Amino acid sequence: MAGGVAALLYNVSGKQAVASEVVVYQSPTCGCCNEWVSHLRSNGFTVSTRDRPNMQPIKQEFGVQPGLQSCHTAVVDGYFIEGHVPANDIKRLLSEKPAISGLTVPGMPMGSPGMEGHRKDSYAVLAVDPDNSTSVYAQD
Repeated sequence: MAGGVAALLYNVSGKQAVASEVVVYQSPTCGCCNEWVSHLRSNGFTVSTRDRPNMQPIKQEFGVQPGLQSCHTAVVDGYFIEGHVPANDIKRLLSEKPAISGLTVPGMPMGSPGMEGHRKDSYAVLAVDPDNSTSVYAQD
């Protein structure tokens, strides 16, 4: 386990799965990033944050292409999680372990975790394949 920290998660069938710590890279001045981290923690994840004044090197390191980017980048169990991906979709990812690079919610859609407000926009959680092609993983 990364850092020896683990969170217990339960998949849809009720089987127990163990996930490594979620590491979130974020701008030190971004409030919605902190709200998303709170969303993960309230859904059973152990999260550590790493403030970065320039996020582009992190996005490049994990292969997050410009059209798929958002404000923060997280990593867990070898996957990147870009933007305001709901905790349940991350739990599903860690349970199913598909052969993808990660999940993304491009941009910052209103109503996504950490972006709650006066309206809720429809958005898709995209799975990103190693060749950077995408498919819809979940629709909200």
